[in-house]
Amino acid sequence: MTPDEGEQRLQLRTALPEDVRALTELISRSARLLSRGYYTEAETESAIRYVFGVDSALVADRTYFVVESGGLIVGCGGWSRRRTLYGGDQRPVGPQEMLNPARDAARIRAFFVAPEASRRGVGRRLFDECVRAAAEAGFQWVELIATLPGVPFYAALGCDAVEDVTDTLPDGVALRFVRMRRQLSAPRNA
Repeated sequence: MTPDEGEQRLQLRTALPEDVRALTELISRSARLLSRGYYTEAETESAIRYVFGVDSALVADRTYFVVESGGLIVGCGGWSRRRTLYGGDQRPVGPQEMLNPARDAARIRAFFVAPEASRRGVGRRLFDECVRAAAEAGFQWVELIATLPGVPFYAALGCDAVEDVTDTLPDGVALRFVRMRRQLSAPRNA
């Protein structure tokens, strides 16, 4: 199969409330396998418990997407007009108030890819859709909190590291992230 054939088999759609169960399983599996070498097992399990999960506000806002292949969800990710930076329903970080596109950056949120679908264009497809939708909504920047395994992915998509972030979770585990940004109004690689 050529890369073009593989990309054509990926179907992107808006996430639905009935997808939450499958997304929860995908997020846990993705975190456990794709975080190896970046986070310890204890860090990963704590992150699954307190950080990595579905944010139902994104689903309700219709800004959370899934990619399917062969009828199975192989990736999820979204963007938000809300101030919340990261975290699922179990512990959102930041208020739910709306952002102002004239002065705030849209949030890129909750990207997870099935381990068997990694490096096949799933994440890029999700990111491209999020950037397109955020720009269409009037935002000129996107901002995100990247997991350590996500930093190279977002950097390859033109996001710049802004600062290192450490979140001490309720069980005392310190989880490291990187805040990243990308301008939407100017062409990349200029």
